[in-house]
Amino acid sequence: MIRNVLVIDTATPAVTAAVVVRDAGIEVAGERITLDARAHAETLTPNVVAALADAGLAMADLDAVVVGCGPGPFTGLRVGMATAAAYGHALSLPVHGVCSLDAIGIETTGAVLVVTDARRREVYWAQYRDGVRVEGPDVAAAVDVPIGSAECVAGSPDHAELFGLPVMGPAYPTAAGLVAAVADWDAEPKPLIPLYLRRPDAKTLAERGVTR
Repeated sequence: MIRNVLVIDTATPAVTAAVVVRDAGIEVAGERITLDARAHAETLTPNVVAALADAGLAMADLDAVVVGCGPGPFTGLRVGMATAAAYGHALSLPVHGVCSLDAIGIETTGAVLVVTDARRREVYWAQYRDGVRVEGPDVAAAVDVPIGSAECVAGSPDHAELFGLPVMGPAYPTAAGLVAAVADWDAEPKPLIPLYLRRPDAKTLAERGVTR
């Protein structure tokens, strides 16, 4: 049985590392979160080490890794996914990737719009009904996001208030939500694929029309 799970998410400004114990339910045994959109690389590994210490576990005690695959900004997202993949490879552990928006939406009830910061005055969004994603994920300016039948909005506090709906938690992907978002623990994990939803700012010379 997969019991002790290392959880990582860097899809938002919340640099999250946690140890979740799956037993009769889902127990967060150790967790460290740093809110800093520019410090994913610097804080993630120390957060992992601290979360393990809080849980009273060692790396050898882990059974699996769960990582948020976005959507999220290119630089921050790849830090978490590369770190999760490295732990999985080094420890011979299965690595399960999940949509980071699902980790928020799965902890909500009713018809809920989940949004996170996509920068460029845009948001990443998805629609949920009783914790199940029914539309998205996608990226758009806030005014172009389809609210549909949403009764509440969850996610980034600075962006949730733009929609004129009651705001509910959680504000960022939670460790418990990320673990709950894994569809099948017994199945072979699929390859990790980041949900960028748009191309990175950097372009090749060919894309910029530069010839040599």
